[in-house]
Amino acid sequence: MANRHTIILMQTSQNRATRTFMDYESISQAMDGICGLYERKLKELNPANRNVTYDIADLYNFIDGLADMSALVYEHSLQAYLPYDREWIKQRTFKHLKKLAH
Repeated sequence: MANRHTIILMQTSQNRATRTFMDYESISQAMDGICGLYERKLKELNPANRNVTYDIADLYNFIDGLADMSALVYEHSLQAYLPYDREWIKQRTFKHLKKLAH
């Protein structure tokens, strides 16, 4: 399960030109990438703050505030990518951050 290639598809606004993707070697790396994306956004909005802090609700609001976000995760047994929605992404980021905290 650790090495499942994951593609995050996202659109930041209603403008179709904001569609983009990020790909990662694992689900865990993808969740790190999403958190990093949010952290960079926080730093951009608060350039005077050296340290940014947030809780899971803030991260969920960021994810929900995007026009679209989904994931494609490679399933070796099917040799295909399976789609997951933003609710799955939110559950996985929570699980990932919880694991990092311990």
